[in-house]
Amino acid sequence: MKRKYIVSKEMIFIAIFVSAVITFSLRALPFIAFRGGRQMPEKLIYLGKILPSAIMAVLIVYCLKDAIRDVRGVGIAQFVAVIVVAVSYKWKHNTLVSIALGTVCNMLLRIAI
Repeated sequence: MKRKYIVSKEMIFIAIFVSAVITFSLRALPFIAFRGGRQMPEKLIYLGKILPSAIMAVLIVYCLKDAIRDVRGVGIAQFVAVIVVAVSYKWKHNTLVSIALGTVCNMLLRIAI
């Protein structure tokens, strides 16, 4: 027996609203918690310094997980994209630009190969 789920427009809007409120609350929480003269704990300052590099390392490992199995199809594009990201980040120190350039490079090379 198949179940049919009926989703109304109101349910969709409620889900979007609840998601938006939760997302906004989570983003605003640090600003509320550390407003005024309160100092951030040393552990949070340390995490703020170390996490961006750790996240980039995890993204690189995740990006290259299939590169060894399929070097000609995917690997070359991914290795070149990683090099583009590393060079552009070293040059501009802008994470967003580096990720965007690496993604564009990866997609263009996948189309070309």
